[in-house]
Amino acid sequence: MWNKEKQIIESCLSPNERLLWFGKPRQGFFLRASDIYIIPFSLMWGGFVIFWETMVVKSDAPFFFILWGIPFVIVGLYLIVGRFFVDMWQRSKTFYGVTSERVIIVSGLFSRKIKSLNLRTLPDVTLEEKVNGSGTITFGEVSPYTDWNKGGFFRFRKAKIEAVPRFEQIPQVRNVYEIIRNAQKQSS
Repeated sequence: MWNKEKQIIESCLSPNERLLWFGKPRQGFFLRASDIYIIPFSLMWGGFVIFWETMVVKSDAPFFFILWGIPFVIVGLYLIVGRFFVDMWQRSKTFYGVTSERVIIVSGLFSRKIKSLNLRTLPDVTLEEKVNGSGTITFGEVSPYTDWNKGGFFRFRKAKIEAVPRFEQIPQVRNVYEIIRNAQKQSS
């Protein structure tokens, strides 16, 4: 498994670039801070539209009304459970790397997207560490809406809202943070 991840990052390197660290976000199901708002909303939305659609079907309403409710039910089901599966799938296709020259984020569900940040011009680097040593490193100004953009309603998107680049939910985050800071010093 690690060889595949390393190969994905190494395929992005230029000839004289050295790989200092590679990894990926935490895998599997987990809740984000934004879920404190999204879960109640999704349950209200989903509950209402499923109730509404059930009543429309039971009342022998015109076929148009049945069709009209289907997209709302799909959105409700996505908000209640689907977004968690999309999140897990996205994280399974995301890889991180730190090299002697840059920070690399490889992602994408259907096509590969490579985000590269030069160490010399790297914006603010913010470390968020949990008690278990895992955490997130954010590259750029942290917005209070970052979690909403990354894990909220826009998860199922081609919306033009992009979150600040970050290494999300990685183990031993402080070690990775120090690797980045040391690489920045070396590249100056």
